[in-house]
Amino acid sequence: MRQIRKLPEPRSLIEHRATPGSTYDGYRDKQTLREQLVREQRALCCYCLCRIRPGEAGSVSPMKIAHWRSQGLHTDEDLNYSNLLGACKGNEGRQPHQQHCDTRQKDRDIKFNPANPDHRIDQRVKYLEDGTIESDDKEFNEQIENVLNLNARFLQQRRRETLQLFFELLGTEKRKRPAWERLLAEQNGDSHDGELEPFCQIVVCWLRKRLARA
Repeated sequence: MRQIRKLPEPRSLIEHRATPGSTYDGYRDKQTLREQLVREQRALCCYCLCRIRPGEAGSVSPMKIAHWRSQGLHTDEDLNYSNLLGACKGNEGRQPHQQHCDTRQKDRDIKFNPANPDHRIDQRVKYLEDGTIESDDKEFNEQIENVLNLNARFLQQRRRETLQLFFELLGTEKRKRPAWERLLAEQNGDSHDGELEPFCQIVVCWLRKRLARA
């Protein structure tokens, strides 16, 4: 997970929400919503940070629109833009132990919203060099493990491979602090507004630790 900076919500969602009796299922412009979620999340899943795409209008979407506060328990939040996130399919259709992210979450709530700046998700979540993701908050850590299943072996391996590839590209060249800061800004998306690399947050965490030691 990484901090998501929400963009202005689609006008069609504002207009639909203002319609008496409006519901999420009745909202017909989900393609525009998906496109906006992908844009603001830098084309990464809100939870595992794998690549997501909005797909083409009229076709089956390769991503999901997730509700941080579940639709089943919080019907009054189902059209609240701050509650809407872009998620991957999370191995939809597989066995429960293979599922992750929104597919695994179902109607269970999680404590912190990556799109809420007050929740400071970048400070809540840590990535270890072996690809593990964890939190010092006991309740949230349990949700990372069992509600979202973000430490599924294949996800842990993808994060570890991402960090190893970064190390290979980094090489053995010695760098001064400004160079490390530029690398961090690039990996974290501070120096550009384009797409980010899948699972980039493990590299961001490593760079932050590296700068803290400098």
